[in-house]
Amino acid sequence: MALAGGLVLLAISFLTVASGGLRWLTSQPIRGDFELISIGSGLGVLAALGFTTLKRGNIMVDSFSTWLPRRWNEVVDGFWQLVWAAVMGVIAWRMALGGAEAMANGSRTIGLLALPFGWAIAVGAACFGLTALIALAWVPRLIRGR
Repeated sequence: MALAGGLVLLAISFLTVASGGLRWLTSQPIRGDFELISIGSGLGVLAALGFTTLKRGNIMVDSFSTWLPRRWNEVVDGFWQLVWAAVMGVIAWRMALGGAEAMANGSRTIGLLALPFGWAIAVGAACFGLTALIALAWVPRLIRGR
């Protein structure tokens, strides 16, 4: 998923450059560029969230626990990984409901293309769900001491 997210971000980067270049040359951007870039950038970032969690690359603040032994730090990290999994799970659940509702009522972007976006919310929910599962998989490893 992270690779797919990276490819989406790369594609919208090219779209941004092309649209900016056309705006400069012809005073006309690519039609609907704002809508495509906003959906693509959101999905590109969310797609990388699971990989970042897998590699434990999220921002960590250890200001109060640096003096603890390594084993205790892992238990504390396991607890916070469990909290992270719960938060990601709740967000996934609520986004899945929102995506289903957006698809049911035919919600569309406000702009030139009027794209349906319920599918994008559903993909975002899947990204959060995968992140929750990956975080949950880390909990026993951290608590047991890797």
